Amino acid sequence: MNILNKIIRHKKNEIEYLKLNYSISQLESSSFFERETISLKSKLMSSNSGIIAEHKRKSPSKDIINNNLKIRDVIQGYQDAGVCGISVLTDLDFFGGTNDDLKITREIFEGPILRKEFILDEFQIIESKSLGTDVILLIASVLTKQEIFKLSKLAKELNLEVLAEVHNENELDKVLNPYIDLIGVNNRDLKIFKTDINISKNISKKIPADFLKISESGIYNYNVVKDLREYGFKGFLIGEYFMKTINPGFTASEFIKKIEV
Repeated sequence: MNILNKIIRHKKNEIEYLKLNYSISQLESSSFFERETISLKSKLMSSNSGIIAEHKRKSPSKDIINNNLKIRDVIQGYQDAGVCGISVLTDLDFFGGTNDDLKITREIFEGPILRKEFILDEFQIIESKSLGTDVILLIASVLTKQEIFKLSKLAKELNLEVLAEVHNENELDKVLNPYIDLIGVNNRDLKIFKTDINISKNISKKIPADFLKISESGIYNYNVVKDLREYGFKGFLIGEYFMKTINPGFTASEFIKKIEV
């Protein structure tokens, strides 16, 4: 069984537990539920950097990335660096994230927040809204075209933006619907967790102009961002490169300065 299959099997059990212990009315009573969401798409369209910084403690491919950082320091650092958005991992078992990480991020960060989660069920979208999320992630490789349509429609009804993630050209057809705002190309193969930046380049020409393009994973050099811009990418999601340093915010700030020149 590959890593992705293990994650999905575990996530399904997690969702059942969630449904047994929380009601929709409880989620809707959250202080975050009625807040006006912030558009990541708009932020990226008007940005000179396009950087979406990620908070991630570990991953199945690298295990522990950095366990010595305090999330408040990381998020404040990203805020000070002027990132367009922040991606927060909320999966505990495989990525070391929690829902509290997202709540803390919402308290500090003034821009749009992407909840990085393996969403399989409508309940998780309502939960995302209750946590202060602005953008949800739908991963094409673990969902059918019909599921993506249904989940993205609900997200839009809750005024959430939707980032659909693809890993190859065959997955593009699944995500081309009017409720998708952004299409992310993940340069990491989720089955073996290896990265190849050429995945973004190869898929870019197939993505319709209606969708804002984001490149995710494997971006470790500011020249890569400049290169990917030539392929029409407006957003660049970077996690490990920032998080493995002693000061992710400072690293993000220096990175942004180099690509804004």
